[in-house]
Amino acid sequence: MKKIAIDQLVNEIMVGLEEYAEVATESVKEAVKKSGQTVRKEIRANGPKDTKAYQKSWSVKKERETSTQLHLIVHSRNRYQLAHLLEHGHAKRGGGRVKGQPHILPAQEVGMRQLESDIEKELKG
Repeated sequence: MKKIAIDQLVNEIMVGLEEYAEVATESVKEAVKKSGQTVRKEIRANGPKDTKAYQKSWSVKKERETSTQLHLIVHSRNRYQLAHLLEHGHAKRGGGRVKGQPHILPAQEVGMRQLESDIEKELKG
């Protein structure tokens, strides 16, 4: 049996942990990208369909990225007020209310479940 000095063992463990951290970070970033696209697709599929312009206005934008983090935002270009009114409902001009059509929050929940599942699969695999 080969003997290893404690200093060498510590160094080898640290090298292994750093390699795992790099792989895990890239896997998590890929999972974040996939979930962002899923949220966009869900909003487009389940949002109001009066015009295609609202559905087409949804996109995924990279807000910032570091060596260990990726922040994405799913947003409606130039239609954020409309998105809020459609999601939550609004008052009519002549009185009464238009019922909201939730399509953003359910899409976010689908994306979060996918993200958790993908991260779990990647880190176990």
